[in-house]
Amino acid sequence: MPQVPQTFDALAVRAWCGLALDALGRAREEIDAINVYPVADGDTGTNLYLTLESAATAVEAVFAGHEAGGGGDPGRPTLADAVRAMAHGALIGARGNSGTILAQLLRGMAQVLAGDDAPAHSDGTGLGLALRHAADSARQAVAHPVEGTVLTVASAAADAAGAADGDCGAVARAAYEGACTALAETPDRLDVLRQAGVVDAGGRGLVTVLAALVESLTGETPRGPAARGPGPHPRAEAAHTVAAPCADDDAPPRPGGPAFEVIYLLEAEDAAVARLRERLDALGDSLVVVGGDGLWNVHVHVDDAGAAVEAGVEAGRPYRIRITHFGAGDAHAPGAERLPAERVQRAVVAVVPGEGLAGLYTEAGATAVLARPGEPPASGELVQAVRRAHAREVVLLPNDAELRHTAAAAAEQVRAEGVRVALIPTRSAVQGIAALAVHEPERRFDEDVVAMTSAAGATRYAEVTVAERQSWTMAGICQAGDVLGLVDGDVAVIGQDLTETALAVLDRMLAAGGELVTLVVGDGAPESVAERLQTRVREAYLAVDTVVHHGGRQGSVLLIGVE
Repeated sequence: MPQVPQTFDALAVRAWCGLALDALGRAREEIDAINVYPVADGDTGTNLYLTLESAATAVEAVFAGHEAGGGGDPGRPTLADAVRAMAHGALIGARGNSGTILAQLLRGMAQVLAGDDAPAHSDGTGLGLALRHAADSARQAVAHPVEGTVLTVASAAADAAGAADGDCGAVARAAYEGACTALAETPDRLDVLRQAGVVDAGGRGLVTVLAALVESLTGETPRGPAARGPGPHPRAEAAHTVAAPCADDDAPPRPGGPAFEVIYLLEAEDAAVARLRERLDALGDSLVVVGGDGLWNVHVHVDDAGAAVEAGVEAGRPYRIRITHFGAGDAHAPGAERLPAERVQRAVVAVVPGEGLAGLYTEAGATAVLARPGEPPASGELVQAVRRAHAREVVLLPNDAELRHTAAAAAEQVRAEGVRVALIPTRSAVQGIAALAVHEPERRFDEDVVAMTSAAGATRYAEVTVAERQSWTMAGICQAGDVLGLVDGDVAVIGQDLTETALAVLDRMLAAGGELVTLVVGDGAPESVAERLQTRVREAYLAVDTVVHHGGRQGSVLLIGVE
């Protein structure tokens, strides 16, 4: 039967992201295991997964917006809409060296497929051009390209796609097969791979992503010798079966190499970024700077992490800063997956909105996952946190109503790994504090979960924040800059003064009674707000205690809990 011509449109982008995310989820541990370059930190598969998850989430958001009537054609965004969202999502969610390069590959494709005169769909020629530009732009983003890495695999895929004739399905299959061949040859190009007996982990991840592209366009999962290169190449076989050996598990990943990985998003002009590249190149190695149009993702390995961040401050506005010490027991450090042989019986994993609360939860014995403003954790991050907790039983506290489905997905994944998980649907960090306060690891698991759930459910929660735009609320119309007091998730008070609004919210909550008020004060709150609220409780509500915590940089100016 002749093959039906395939085109690359918004639906194909959506399918590709979903299939690639599923495939990377299945291959994550295998890819992590063969990660030996540029640093043997065993997280390439995880970083690729988290980067792709961010891209897929952005694409789904575009489709949801159109289905709600936000686009010219309800339910169907254009190809340009979809690839721009995919590229932007990958850029803001890029993790590690491999994830940053993947983000640039997707951005390179978007630059071709989302131009001013972009059609509603692309044919095979257009897809080939997009893959070519993707490979070239990724290579340009790396300060010192090295052959035998994902860059080599991407270039080979682009070469094969450019030489192919036919529709998008044929071009995608050619790109995939070219990538497989190049992947099998990576040990011949890079000594560290040859010595470890593995192929490049980033290249292995890209092959997985391209296999998903083939499936999205043809409906067929690539099979046969092409999955391991042309012929029974022993090193390609190692990509599926061999974990990278390490002579000394406690040794640093690269003797004499930089101690820190620094990643941040940066708002800056092109000229400033050019100067930043030069400065960071002098500070360390593995430098990758991707992005454009004023938004960049910066990745570098350095000994002086502070200097790398300061360079970003001089160039523009850095945020979402992540600093990882390669020798520390961090989620992205070597040894992060080498957990103690014996699991603890029970652990609590909680999402927290600020650095101050993260410290509080950690002191209470929980494994904290930091959710910075505008940066909710992905399900993969929650899975990693559960693995770090290394327990037979885990209580998961999402502490945000919008994270419930993300937490549920993470719980399902770790249950499949043999961990008993209970998800308590906490909707605020103050509910999580209440649950953690009654947590007793010595109790039976079910009894402990019931007690924590009861404590969380008995805690009313509120937050005080500032409106970013005009909108309709349960309390009327608010304007940008108004102070909003939300009780149990709904706007109850609209005011002009933050302290007065907080007092009104507190009075409303205590009108129904209460024994303990918990205040979590963010960096943006007036210094006097906690004292004013404590005074109101002492003077107006006898026998009610107050506890104050400093949340640091958190999404809301103030959190209030009443038990």
